[in-house]
Amino acid sequence: MCYCVICGKSSERHHIVYKNQGGFDIPCNYIELCPYHHREEEGPHKNREVDLLYKKKMQDYLMEILNKDYYTIEEIIDNIKINPFQAKRLQSKLNKYKKGYKKIEIIRIIMGGKLY
Repeated sequence: MCYCVICGKSSERHHIVYKNQGGFDIPCNYIELCPYHHREEEGPHKNREVDLLYKKKMQDYLMEILNKDYYTIEEIIDNIKINPFQAKRLQSKLNKYKKGYKKIEIIRIIMGGKLY
């Protein structure tokens, strides 16, 4: 059983970058929230500030763990713990350079096409 990161009550998984925004099924795109902190007034679905806070934290985390300028697809899979199906989806949206895939482009795509 998982618990809300805010209040400790029983939780449900929230996608920080929503699926309809292009979000991926990767561990850093999840946060455990109780129904109140997920969907009510203080939750990311109704409070834009909270939504942006979670997105910014996720982006900062990605900037930290992806500490090189370029990556191979294998390194991306290893670093962000993405499954092969999701990795193919990500790879199809990235430009490939001689050195590999650009960090900033990887992050932008994972963040739903935006940087925060």
